[in-house]
Amino acid sequence: MKIISYNVNGLRAALKKELISWIATEKPDVICFQETKSQPDQIDHTIFAEVGYPHFYWHSAEKKGYSGVATYSKKEATSTVIGMRNNTYDSEGRILTTVFGDLAIINCYFPSGSSGELRHEFKQDFLTDFWKWFKKERKKYKEIVVLGDYNIVHGDIDIHNPTRRDKPSGFRPEERAWMDKWFNKEMNDAFRVIYPELQQFSWWSYRQGSRGKNKGWRIDYMSVSDNLVDKIKDCKNLTEIVHSDHCPVLLHLKK
Repeated sequence: MKIISYNVNGLRAALKKELISWIATEKPDVICFQETKSQPDQIDHTIFAEVGYPHFYWHSAEKKGYSGVATYSKKEATSTVIGMRNNTYDSEGRILTTVFGDLAIINCYFPSGSSGELRHEFKQDFLTDFWKWFKKERKKYKEIVVLGDYNIVHGDIDIHNPTRRDKPSGFRPEERAWMDKWFNKEMNDAFRVIYPELQQFSWWSYRQGSRGKNKGWRIDYMSVSDNLVDKIKDCKNLTEIVHSDHCPVLLHLKK
């Protein structure tokens, strides 16, 4: 099974950059988008169906042109869960669960705290509440993948300049400590299972030619439950694919 996670920074904009033709070439079984910045009625879903993805599931933000997650699949989901049952976050369209048999895929767009301290505090509250919600959800599913844009750098290897002293949101001790706990107690970083020492990024600022200089951050993750670790065939950042300031992340699971 091939699963792709992709923060497209606006799905309508990405579609104008030949996103569909790339999907048709890559042929994932499931593709999960973050930061769609659109409502379902603003997208022509037939273009996805024409390349093999007739099933689509959305969780959009109430605010137009903001946030949002969407999942497209070749096969119909067994069931879906929209949000976290918490309107503080659900109004921003951040969490979407699709279940395919024994496998639950949770498509996530964690808040960014880069706009200021109030937003960083909101992000910290989200992390606390997401953890509580997930511990309950985890018991419902045999196998689980929690993918998407976490907006957090985990290790020093996951950022091009780990010695920076300004500690921006996304690289602060408290959120990195949350990631330590996440990967030690709940889930596994699929990329690090396969490539424990490889430095590879998933996001680059639009400023100062950062992508061309490979001055990036790894903030997009494929987290898998313990019983999926041995099934990981590959997990990598598709850094050569450019429809966004992020790149897609591919998880390939064995049968």
